[in-house]
Formats: sequence, C-alpha cells, structure tokens
Amino acid sequence: MKRVKKLGLLGLLIVSFLTIQSCKKDDPTPEVQNNDVRLLTNATHGSILTDKDGMSLYFFADDANGSSACVNGCLNNWPIFYKANPSLDNGLDSADFAEITRADGSSQTTYKGWPLYYFITDSAQGDTFGDGINGDWFIAKPDYAVMFVFNQLIGHDDNHYKSDYTVGDGETGYIVDAYGKTLYTFSHDTNNSNHFTAADLGNNAVWPVAELAVGKVPSILNESDFGTINVYGKTQLTYKGWPLYYFGQDSVRGDNKGISFPNPGVWPIANTETVVAP
Repeated sequence: MKRVKKLGLLGLLIVSFLTIQSCKKDDPTPEVQNNDVRLLTNATHGSILTDKDGMSLYFFADDANGSSACVNGCLNNWPIFYKANPSLDNGLDSADFAEITRADGSSQTTYKGWPLYYFITDSAQGDTFGDGINGDWFIAKPDYAVMFVFNQLIGHDDNHYKSDYTVGDGETGYIVDAYGKTLYTFSHDTNNSNHFTAADLGNNAVWPVAELAVGKVPSILNESDFGTINVYGKTQLTYKGWPLYYFGQDSVRGDNKGISFPNPGVWPIANTETVVAP
C-alpha cells in the first residue's frame, strides 16, 4: 500500500496504462469462426464448398432429380454430408441450401438441389481427388454456369428413350443448368443463330431461351465450348454454337419431356457428343 501511495495519481495512471497494454499483447488473436459450410479457394478449381474443417464436398451426376442415387456400397466411398440449418460463409445464400430424407431415413444436405457428399480418399484440406471420378462426380462449386447429369430420358409422351432417341431404357448424359433443369438444342438452329424464338417473344413460353451467362463448368465439359448470343434483348447461352433452351412443360427437376416434342430428335439434349453447330 505504501508503494501505491508514493506513486501518486500520475503514477497510478501510468501503471494502469502499462497494465492494459500488457494485457492486450498477451491476449490471443481471436479465432476465425469455421462455419458448417465454407467457401474456400482451391488452386485448381477456384471457389469450392467444404465443411467446417475444409474437407471438400461433391455433386453426383446421377442425382438428376434431386434425390440421392448413391446407396449401399456407393456410400463407402462417398459418405453423405449433413448439417441441420448449417452456418454459412459470406458469399453463400441460405436459400440455396435444403435437406432431403434418404431412402434409409437419414438426412442429407443439398446445395441448389444437389445432395452433398465427401470422397473417402480426401484426407486433408484442399484435397479434391474425387473430382471427375467415373465422369459423374464433380467438386461442389457455387459458380457453375451449368451442370451435367445422367438420367433416363422420358418424353412428353411418357415413352422411355435411349440416347439415340429410339424407345428403350438407359441413362443418357446431358447438360442442365446449375439447379438441374434440362437444357435443349433446336435441330433447325445454326451456329450462334436462334431460328425459333419470335421477335415478339410470343413463343418463348413454349421453349424459353436459356438466359444464362458463361461461367465455370464441371470437369467433364470445356468452358471454351460455351458462349452467348443476343436474342431480341435476351442473352442466350450457347454450347458448341447451339443456342440453349428450356422446355416449358418440364415442371420439376429431372424432367426431360422435350426430347420427344413434337417428335424425337427435333429438340435434342446437349452433351459431350454434341457436334459443333453448322
């Protein structure tokens, strides 16, 4: 007590200041919060989705209709990701996240309708070894302009079609938008020229122009194959010179009814086998 009294008011102020500064120096740097879903930058893929520990998340091309086609033994290599009401990094929109109930009763988180998975071989933050596996597993990204699916073609006539548009069963790979909606080409179009849409857009509800910008694509596709054209004030995405459209009668994710309207082959899907538009 005697020492404190001898310091006087000025001395007390100096001691207090030094004590505060010392505490500030000793305080640990606040820990950065790790959200349940993070948006990280990967050297190869750019922006990717990961869990809170930085482990990469993936989309499965067979999940065309929004339910999970990865079951039984598949899950040994591709464990599901689930977090109820996940916290999100800046740049991610909560409206893009939801959850599904799987056939076994368990829950799985989805992003833009795509169920999310891990890859068993990824062991450290930044690993993306699952991308491109079997041509149908893709790193989960927020900036895909389009995605790729494998799905049964079922026309507006309820017939099942094969990849050559003959009646029959079998999965076909094709391009969809980032939310899984089927994209089509028109057989009468020419390179970078839309020959369907009317100047007054009066028929746009039948085959709506795919108003999409060029962006990142899954690794099965080449970004350089995509472009845009202007169609009566609308920016339409093209693939290998083919203008891309939606079909007005496709009402739910996974629908591809347009492949038989008005006849099979008039409005083909687009995929890696699509040739450059004439």
